[in-house]
Amino acid sequence: QVRLVESGGGLVQPGGSLRLSCATSGFDIRFNDMYWYRQAPGKERELVAVISSLGNRNYSEAVKGRFTVSKDIAQKTIYLQMNNLKPEDTAVYYCRRPSALGIPETWGQGTRVTVSS
Repeated sequence: QVRLVESGGGLVQPGGSLRLSCATSGFDIRFNDMYWYRQAPGKERELVAVISSLGNRNYSEAVKGRFTVSKDIAQKTIYLQMNNLKPEDTAVYYCRRPSALGIPETWGQGTRVTVSS
């Protein structure tokens, strides 16, 4: 069974850092593109970062230069390193595996990030 479990969220002051983790099971991240999304209160869910199966990375303009997506094949985990956090980064962050190889799209349950002084 495909499963995604996010962790690492919390309360941080502006300018601080957090590292989010997305622990995966039920599939091989070597062969899948993986996505990070976020949803702020009262707003639609938005794409934050993508790491392809080949390790290529793309970011939204809002986080480019501050966030870094990575993966650890051995740990079966996707990471999102978030630096220089701003209040507007406050959101629930989700990990997503798109449908592929006959397996339906899968989302994690989300982890909440609050940036506030």
